Amino acid sequence: MLDVPYELVEHVTWLIYARRRELNSPWRKLGYFKQAQLALAHLRKNETFAQVGAGFGVPEATAWQ
Repeated sequence: MLDVPYELVEHVTWLIYARRRELNSPWRKLGYFKQAQLALAHLRKNETFAQVGAGFGVPEATAWQ
């Protein structure tokens, strides 16, 4: 469980969504909300992308994107 306010996750979700739309980025394995959670977990827990990715069930390369 990530101990950050839901509003923060929602805000980061919209930032990711807007940026990916701006770049016309291809489809990702994780949705925008999960990407936001993963990024915030990485920053909050100071874990490697491999560790955070394992928690989300994705490989390190996917977590890094």
